[in-house]
Amino acid sequence: MPSEKISAKRAITSRLALLCITLIWGTSFVILKGALDSLTTFYLMAYRFSGAGLVMLVIGMRNIKILDRRYFAGGALMGLALFGAYALQTFGLVYTTPGVNAFLTAVYCVIVPFLYWFVTKKKPDKYNITAALVCFFGMGLVSVRGDMSIGLGEILTAMCGFFFAIHIILTVRFAGERSAVLLNAVQLLTVAALSWIAALIFEERPATLQPDIILSMLYLALMCTAVCFFLQTYGQKYTPPSSVAVIMTLESVFGATFSVIFYNERLDGRLLIGFFLIFVAILISETKMRFIPSLKKL
Repeated sequence: MPSEKISAKRAITSRLALLCITLIWGTSFVILKGALDSLTTFYLMAYRFSGAGLVMLVIGMRNIKILDRRYFAGGALMGLALFGAYALQTFGLVYTTPGVNAFLTAVYCVIVPFLYWFVTKKKPDKYNITAALVCFFGMGLVSVRGDMSIGLGEILTAMCGFFFAIHIILTVRFAGERSAVLLNAVQLLTVAALSWIAALIFEERPATLQPDIILSMLYLALMCTAVCFFLQTYGQKYTPPSSVAVIMTLESVFGATFSVIFYNERLDGRLLIGFFLIFVAILISETKMRFIPSLKKL
């Protein structure tokens, strides 16, 4: 009986952890949009990932001796993909709204099965194909403007979803039995190093950092990156993958909600339908609609 109680408690707390992640990440789109008024993309990423990576490194310091070249190789490749994803997402946010950025970022859930097919030769199933078609129409409604043009912000954000999908596949490849804290530390510090290099080459260093920007950077580094990685590791350990997928799709919903509340983003009918289709596509791809009893036998 005690073990059942502990198991039930973990099931609840793990789901709450994942829900907290989606809520925190949902706020990050508005925070990032505000920070971009004062910081360039690569300097913003450099501050964010330097802080998060150092926190992870300090936490994992007692196990530092187990770091070997497999950690550095895997973490560096994961960090390279993560750098591409966040750079495109942040650049995209410069030219679009937080709500649109949040939903278009989430299309990585639909892309993963097709990249996995390329790597393992395992074909996507009918749910993945259906999800891709639904997502395509949803992205069209979100991205295409009244004059039938597609904005730069929407293009960059959609591309970032591709890199997030690559990152997920690399994580599956390299995580294994390795320490999640140390592997995260390597990948986050890799992103930080690449961001500093890009910032010093391509961008002008900000003269001063206002107190509100410093607070934003601390929030993004500690809460949206370091804390969320901890919560994600714990949450996915005790939650079935199908449940994880459903919960994590709420990130885009929270992102759009906070954009409406704090950024005064206006959502017309076209955007709402597009958001809905992308959300449905993610559910189809990640859950195979198992939460609908009548479809389990199909």
